[in-house]
Amino acid sequence: MTIIYEAIGVIHSPFTETAGMPIQPKGALGISGHIEIFPQFVDGLKDLDGFSHIILLYHFHRVVEKRLRVTPFLDSTERGVFSTRAPVRPNSIGLSIVELQGIQDARLSIVNVDILDGTPLLDIKPCVPDFDQFLVTRTGWLDKTAPDAGKMTSDGRFQ
Repeated sequence: MTIIYEAIGVIHSPFTETAGMPIQPKGALGISGHIEIFPQFVDGLKDLDGFSHIILLYHFHRVVEKRLRVTPFLDSTERGVFSTRAPVRPNSIGLSIVELQGIQDARLSIVNVDILDGTPLLDIKPCVPDFDQFLVTRTGWLDKTAPDAGKMTSDGRFQ
């Protein structure tokens, strides 16, 4: 089955290379960026300014390989890619929750950006705590290392 997506815009950030980037939005606190929405999609931004946080779905445009086993940033053990957030997935789709600072025409100002500059944006969804937060009781192999995510940066292993 073939699935085709169309980018709705482009994400801009201070990160031009993957090495040294934060690996999650928690490690990108205070880092500003913006999104350019393509003209044909601007009408879809109506009412988005009422939300403090948005969920971005995007294409890992610099990833050239796909792997089912990876050694993630927060571990030294090889893991199945679906138990990680590594970008070298069968479908190169990324997800980040960022803070929406404002909307001016086709430009969204955002903070807590952990995304590479020039990344194609596939979709935006409002972040709603009543929908999106659950009492998570297990985090698998990340139980011990997840608190370190805010301090970890990319070392370029998934280029």
